[in-house]
Amino acid sequence: MVSTTLASFLLVVVISSSLIFIEAQRPAIVKGLSWSFYESSCPQLESIIRKRLEKQIKDDVGQAAGLLRLHFHDCFVQGCDSSVLLDGSAGGPSEQTAIPNLTLRKKSFKIIDDLRKRIQAECGQAVSCSDITAIAARDSVVLTGGPSYDVPLGRKDGLNFATEQATLDNLVAPFANTTVVLDRLAAKGLDATDAVALSGAHTIGISHCTSFTDRLYPNQDSTMDKTFANNLKRSCPTTDSNNTVNMDIRSPNVFDNKYYVDLMNRQGLFTSDQDLYTDRRTRGIVTSFAVNQSLFYEKFVIGMIKMGQLNVLTGGQGEIRNRCDRRNKDKKVDIATVVEEVEETFSALF
Repeated sequence: MVSTTLASFLLVVVISSSLIFIEAQRPAIVKGLSWSFYESSCPQLESIIRKRLEKQIKDDVGQAAGLLRLHFHDCFVQGCDSSVLLDGSAGGPSEQTAIPNLTLRKKSFKIIDDLRKRIQAECGQAVSCSDITAIAARDSVVLTGGPSYDVPLGRKDGLNFATEQATLDNLVAPFANTTVVLDRLAAKGLDATDAVALSGAHTIGISHCTSFTDRLYPNQDSTMDKTFANNLKRSCPTTDSNNTVNMDIRSPNVFDNKYYVDLMNRQGLFTSDQDLYTDRRTRGIVTSFAVNQSLFYEKFVIGMIKMGQLNVLTGGQGEIRNRCDRRNKDKKVDIATVVEEVEETFSALF
């Protein structure tokens, strides 16, 4: 588990070229990870990812939320080992088929594997899919206006995916109350401030109606603003509507603190969101983030670094996958593998 002992933080916010950098004393990192892990083996790693994501997110800003969510769903279930990227096999269904993961963006998986191909073309099989996913999540925050921070690296990829029950037991459902949220995160060494800060990831992205229509039908949740509820009913006219809505009504494509302003105005989308303001244990934290964006950024960075180290595999554990969707020991060769090898050969020649 990640250490819960953190050095005191000194926050400095510098705005340059629309990017916000947080410079502070870093949290402790677990054994096996390093702030400069690929300095020799793949020094261009982060520039490869940033350059590619700049284009991807410019073309479709929604992919930022997708990549950030992918990192969350990976780390909370058996640790940050990229097990959520694995396809199913004869050993059982993959994590992707578990109910909480059915709404993960298919494009997010493709983006991660595209990044993996580009990195391997430059550095060989040196970088894990787990580390690629962690950096992509950080860059998704930065490229939508949020804080930049260093990511400790050196994770290995897991050899097995989690069961559906493990996925259900470890992810926080949208209908969960604050007690469930705090208990789930406390079990992973994350405190109330981490819980509220990490929930701020909902400041970007969209949600399917089915994740919150229990708050609209048959009776409206009393903690929901009436005008907000009526607008949601127009977007989601039935409990099983396939439509989607923005998670943050004020600035849905910008990583800022408006999510907390939403909560103070009873405009949180999920029960797990709004209850953070309703519950006296977390209300003060929500308020402090709503009035102080720099404080939110500081605490979000701490939470992300802590979460990104949950049960990581390092050293001789796990592997560095040649493909993010399958283990190296899976020697099954299909047409997709052959096509990829041919493409890489031609790329090398020309």
